Amino acid sequence: MQENGLFLHSAELDHCESTVAPPAATMSPGRQGGGGGWLKHFPGLSRMRSGSVLTYPLIGVAFFVAFVYFSFGDFKPSPGLAEMSFVERKGTQFVVDGRAFYVNGWNSYWMLDQAAEEFSKSRVTEMFQIGAKMGMTVCRTWAFNDGTYHALQVSLGIFDERVFRALDWVIVEARRHGIRLLLSLVNNLQHYGGKTQYVKWAWDEGIGLSSSNDSFFFDPAIRKYFKIYLKTILTRKNHLTGIEYRDDPTIFAWELMNEPQCASDSSGDTLQEWFEDTSEFVKSIDHKHLLTIGLEGFYGPVSSQEKQSINPGKWYGTLGSDFLSNSKISHVDFASVHIYPDQWLLKADFNEKTNYISKWVTSHIEDGDRELHKPVMFTEFGLSKKSKDFENSQRVTFYRSIFDKIYESAKKNGAGGGAMIWQLLVPGMEEYSDDYGIIPGLTPSVDSLLKEQSCRLMSLRLKKDSSDRSPTIC
Repeated sequence: MQENGLFLHSAELDHCESTVAPPAATMSPGRQGGGGGWLKHFPGLSRMRSGSVLTYPLIGVAFFVAFVYFSFGDFKPSPGLAEMSFVERKGTQFVVDGRAFYVNGWNSYWMLDQAAEEFSKSRVTEMFQIGAKMGMTVCRTWAFNDGTYHALQVSLGIFDERVFRALDWVIVEARRHGIRLLLSLVNNLQHYGGKTQYVKWAWDEGIGLSSSNDSFFFDPAIRKYFKIYLKTILTRKNHLTGIEYRDDPTIFAWELMNEPQCASDSSGDTLQEWFEDTSEFVKSIDHKHLLTIGLEGFYGPVSSQEKQSINPGKWYGTLGSDFLSNSKISHVDFASVHIYPDQWLLKADFNEKTNYISKWVTSHIEDGDRELHKPVMFTEFGLSKKSKDFENSQRVTFYRSIFDKIYESAKKNGAGGGAMIWQLLVPGMEEYSDDYGIIPGLTPSVDSLLKEQSCRLMSLRLKKDSSDRSPTIC
């Protein structure tokens, strides 16, 4: 059902709305974003070219028919996109066309938001251009915006077609630059709506069991609506290519949730059941793409005391997740881990943080090799510029320590599948940055390091076949 640019996907539900709700009220650009840091937010226009009036009636009729066919029909002219194969998993490695595939990637969570307005779309293009020039392979970004400014889902089961078209464009633009996307499907945090928005919607509709944020994981009505959202995303047909998202190899993988936590059940049972059910549902619709959870990597009470001692503190083991048991789920293709020593070790100096993170990264790669037999991806990592005695050189040291661990694992065909820096932006977006934001070009030492890691991983993928190596990158 479609009305005023919005369309409804809730016919399967017992509680189906008879009218389409209006879009959520516009939120100030100063609101917070999501991810590892506290982010500021920033604020689809369509256009038609008018054709000239043709003199000859027959030619005019033919022109009109062609115009209608190309503008409104199912046929879409090819945008000239490069051929791309799906990324698959073989044991502890990602593979593409039979070759190992390593990820040197980045986070730009704001892609969908910026693509929703014509004046800011160029930032998306510029970011992809910068990533490609540095040899980076995957960008992690949000494929959700629930009930906030530029909402994709404006209320339960109701979506804004204009914003969906913006996401279509982001996917096409990524492929045009040879970049793959890791698309996150919902936020544990309140930014961009997240699980809090689902709970509020259900509570306001009178169908929710509880107003507790954690009811997102156990309320049957909320789970039903979230599955409608998932099915809508997975089966979305891109209006620019005619390809459903589940059939598009531009998408590297799906991420169930950004940093899932359920502190109301520290045993981990609630999250484990939700991960099992939701991952099975995703795979029942899309068996072509890889799937990860979006974990931070903490070890819960079901893990050994030795593993729990790796956590930055005892509290982190009470958040309802467990890296090992969650990542062992059969439908989960690779494990995800985050790295934020500034948030975890508030009193530690730089050397203490670096030493701790070395142990953290090593532990999780070893888990991938010995326990999970799956790749491990460090999907967010960063060092805050607000740290005591911060210097940019510390970022180079810190990032290199992570990159070296990935490279050493990759050289041995190990589980270290890659890492993704949080976060990259383009010039002019300084006000939208956080403690971790980096604008390539302003810190040449970091730029060089990112490019160096791309080249190291590329050399492993191509081995002795240097003919495939891009001279413009390495």
